Amino acid sequence: MSMQVLSKSATGHAPVADIIFIEDLRIDTIIGIYDWERKQKQTISLDLQMRGDIAAAALTDSIENTLNYKAVAKRLIGFIEQSDFQLVETMAERCAEIVLGEFDVSWLRLKIQKPGAVRGSRSVGVIIERQS
Repeated sequence: MSMQVLSKSATGHAPVADIIFIEDLRIDTIIGIYDWERKQKQTISLDLQMRGDIAAAALTDSIENTLNYKAVAKRLIGFIEQSDFQLVETMAERCAEIVLGEFDVSWLRLKIQKPGAVRGSRSVGVIIERQS
């Protein structure tokens, strides 16, 4: 899938198509529609790709000039640990809203998995793409 270029980089030289990612972020939460799922936390896995401009950070070697992926991860961990959604679809939408609304991200791809949710499969879940 090709990504649409949104703007020039902070240096003015190259188009912005940089991706900052978090992979396999595991979080325990209440998720599911069945009674047993409502009583016992399950581990979900989150993969997140976010479009951002890393040129200024590369030039300055300063965290202030880039998307702080640790801050994104901490925010999502706190949110998901306290949530009790029935559907991963709802969880994915709310997480996308947080990232797009609270961080300097113009586009994201978010994958949420429930490992072991279906017998015979390693994992099930959703992948969504959103932009601001």
